[in-house]
Amino acid sequence: MPSFSRSLEQALHRALALAGERRHEYATLEHLLLALVDDQDAAAVMRACNVELDVLRRNLVEYVDTELSNLTGDGRQDAKPTAGFQRVIQRAVIHVQSSGREEVTGANVLVAIFAERESHAAYFLQEQDMTRYDAVNYISHGIAKRPGTSESKPVRGAEEESAAERPSGEDGEARPKKKGDALEAYCVNLNKKARDGKIDPLIGRHAEVERTIQVLCRRQKNNPLLVGDPGVGKTAIAEGLARKIIQHEVPEVLADATVFSLDMGTLLAGTRYRGDFEERLKQVMKEIEAHPNAIMFIDEIHTVIGAGATSGGAMDASNLLKPALASGALRCIGSTTYKEYRQYFEKDRALVRRFQKIDVNEPSIPDTIEILKGLKPYFEEFHKLKYTTDAVKAAVELSARYINDRKLPDKAIDVIDETGASQMLVPEARRKRTIGVKEIETTIATMARIPPKTVSKDDAVVLKNLTENLKRVVYGQTNAIEALTSAIKLARAGLRDPDKPIGSYLFAGPTGVGKTEAAKQLAASLGVEMLRFDMSEYMERHTVSRLIGAPPGYVGFDQGGLLTDGIDQHPHCVLLLDEIEKAHPDLFNILLQVMDHGKLTDHNGKQVDFRNVIIIMTSNAGASDLAKSAYGFTQSKRSGDDVEAINRLFAPEFRNRLDAIISFGHLPKEVVAKVVDKFVLQLEAQLADRNVTIELSDEAREWLVENGYDDAMGARPMARLIQTTIKTPLADEVLFGRLKDGGAVKVVLKKPETEDGKASDAKSVSGLGFEFPDGPVTPKPEKDVTNAAKRHKRPKARATPRKKANKGDGGSSGGGSSGGGSVRTVPKVPLKV
Repeated sequence: MPSFSRSLEQALHRALALAGERRHEYATLEHLLLALVDDQDAAAVMRACNVELDVLRRNLVEYVDTELSNLTGDGRQDAKPTAGFQRVIQRAVIHVQSSGREEVTGANVLVAIFAERESHAAYFLQEQDMTRYDAVNYISHGIAKRPGTSESKPVRGAEEESAAERPSGEDGEARPKKKGDALEAYCVNLNKKARDGKIDPLIGRHAEVERTIQVLCRRQKNNPLLVGDPGVGKTAIAEGLARKIIQHEVPEVLADATVFSLDMGTLLAGTRYRGDFEERLKQVMKEIEAHPNAIMFIDEIHTVIGAGATSGGAMDASNLLKPALASGALRCIGSTTYKEYRQYFEKDRALVRRFQKIDVNEPSIPDTIEILKGLKPYFEEFHKLKYTTDAVKAAVELSARYINDRKLPDKAIDVIDETGASQMLVPEARRKRTIGVKEIETTIATMARIPPKTVSKDDAVVLKNLTENLKRVVYGQTNAIEALTSAIKLARAGLRDPDKPIGSYLFAGPTGVGKTEAAKQLAASLGVEMLRFDMSEYMERHTVSRLIGAPPGYVGFDQGGLLTDGIDQHPHCVLLLDEIEKAHPDLFNILLQVMDHGKLTDHNGKQVDFRNVIIIMTSNAGASDLAKSAYGFTQSKRSGDDVEAINRLFAPEFRNRLDAIISFGHLPKEVVAKVVDKFVLQLEAQLADRNVTIELSDEAREWLVENGYDDAMGARPMARLIQTTIKTPLADEVLFGRLKDGGAVKVVLKKPETEDGKASDAKSVSGLGFEFPDGPVTPKPEKDVTNAAKRHKRPKARATPRKKANKGDGGSSGGGSSGGGSVRTVPKVPLKV
């Protein structure tokens, strides 16, 4: 239930007292209105609606004294409110309650009086041309009937005038509000803000500031428009100009100027009815024009186009500003981005000609370093720490290199600010008092979503061991790995074009020899993301639009493309285009600008940076020719035929932009043995969760090497063979058989049995089988069988032939154990190097 304000309670008591003084038996609406003349809320509304309070008071006093004389009683009882009096109070309470407010004021009671149309109180108000709409319009929106007296704040008597300033007697005539209320309500005084030390200094930008001052000094069209990308410092120029004004660093023509920043949000807030917004804006413009040497700054000025426009109406804020902008009566500084300038401003040529465009370009790295050196003391004071000069330099250089979707100096300022903020999360005893390069690198890695070791300027350890790390996990492709790592080291050394990707490589060779695996392991070694696109999905012409987005006018044109969005989210990655020869030729044309200039523009005009991307394309071109035997006795395979196939398939301009065409050859038998060991290691890691260890005999290993590799298909059949001969039978044993509760198993060759049930001495085998140690064994799982770094440290297999196992010797090791028939609790997989 809403409560009465203190001033309204006093007015109600005063109305009853007026009736009691005249010995009236009832208190009427006229008594109430006479009391409301002295109520601060009701009086403010009536003054704004052009009501002469002294005339109203005389009329009410004359009416009460003459016309209500028949209400005189004996004076023994207090005056009682009439039914109309009570209805007005109830109506005011209901109105306040429905509007969600908690307090009933005299202004609400004044509005409720208009519902009593037959009363003399309503007649006296209407006699002075006051309507209910006028009162509601002023209470809700601060719009007065008297020109120039619009309220900028909600009606609440104490805000406009104190009771001490307004006598309770006859001199309560209407007075205009004090000058500058609209500016105070809807604008921010940047000079005052700068005087209070709330604006950082403007460093550099001498050409832009000088050009801005020059435009402001014109007689007509003295309106500079700052246009630039987000984050380059457009708003800082306007705020810096206000700071220079109070520090007397501007020409004498602007020495007394005051910069007001227009808040469009506040200007639009609460404008429910047509004309509210226009009234506020006109009042602001009038006060700006009346203010000596005033300059209005509108940030994001494109928002004024269409602001306040009603449906079907052409009158918006921009059209209201045009006359004043052209005449020179209103000096206005605007700021907007290139995108909004093209989208909104260029379409309104009448508005464009009233502004003088000033381009604000992104500062260079040296200029940004100077800007941050000037701002450094302010961040040091706020975060209570110090930044080294190297840290400031690293923040600029690393943000320019790794944060590609934003502009300097904004992103560099964010880096040093966030680095200082990160120390607030650390207990005070462990906080660093000086921020160095290492902390800056950590922040950059977090903001750019890349591993910290990639950001570090000292990543020599990773690059130094890159070749060996790749050889350890990609077998038999020494020449290809060395060519790949050499090109990457060349790029990291800074000896290649900085506007191109780190590398553009074409991996050519037969299937199943490690082309895709090399790309995966390269991404893992460098600690970056790998984005893989299967080019078999882009065989049709129209599917190319999936990579860069649909053209405008088509469904989904505003949703971006898979390739551009992927690189935008992971600017440092390995981009794998698998089986590139299957893609439509139009895709090659898209890749030309990527490989040459390191940039790609989607259909929305957004430019994506590829300068920190390693592009790897795989191809099976020429693999069928390589598989054919060569004529003569000197070569077993045709060499050079894959190059001829690549030349036939790819255009010269495409091949010319590749950094290298790296050929992958067939895998020799000793390399296939390493592939077998790798698959067994993976199986061993999977079985460790079931508390099962597995061992592979030398004979079984050789059998897998012979049967799991095909020159035409590479090592891919190996996985299928292991799944068929080992994993599938082993699944039954793990789920229902002897390995249900864990144990050890050895994979051996299974000899075909003769008719008498004995193993055949023939060399032929029927497949792989399992042997289990005698008795239940619960082995301990190995510590980390998946660690790739430990693979080369596993015990080497014996070069001497194995001794024939005794009957029942199912648990003997295939490695170098000294006990011929002993059972090993934790068997190891023998690996050949």
